[in-house]
Amino acid sequence: MLVRLLYASRAADSSAPAVDAILAQSRVHNTSCGITGILCYGAGIFLQAIEGGRMQVSELYGHIQRDPRHKDVMLLGFEEIGERRFGGWTMGQVQLSKVHQATLLRYFEKPELDPYAVSGKASMALIEELLATAAIVGRP
Repeated sequence: MLVRLLYASRAADSSAPAVDAILAQSRVHNTSCGITGILCYGAGIFLQAIEGGRMQVSELYGHIQRDPRHKDVMLLGFEEIGERRFGGWTMGQVQLSKVHQATLLRYFEKPELDPYAVSGKASMALIEELLATAAIVGRP
C-alpha cells in the first residue's frame, strides 16, 4: 500500500549547513526505506511531500515530529496513492529563493512560502507546479 503524506514544519536552525544536513540524512535513510519525496524550503519553513509504504511513511513522520531540528510540525495531507508522483527522487529539493514570485502569489497571500495559511490541497498544487516547471534541484 503506497501513501503520500504532506506536512509543514519550521526549522529550528535555518542555516544552510543545518538544512543541507537534513537533506543528506534523508537521502541516505529514505533510500533504504523506499521513501521518495520533495522538500521545499524557504524563510525557515519546510514543506515536504513523502511517499512510500504506509508503515515506512508513518514511521518517518513520527520521527520528524520528534526531531529537534523541526518545530511546529503540521500534517497537511495524507492519502493512499496508486503510484508515486516523486518516484525519481530520494529527496528532491526546491530552492524557493529561485522560484518566481508570481508562482508563490498564485497560492499564498504574499510571495513567500506559508503552508500554515492555506489548505493542504493548495500546498500540494504548488509542489505539482514546481515539479512541472523543473524547479527541483539536488540529486534524484
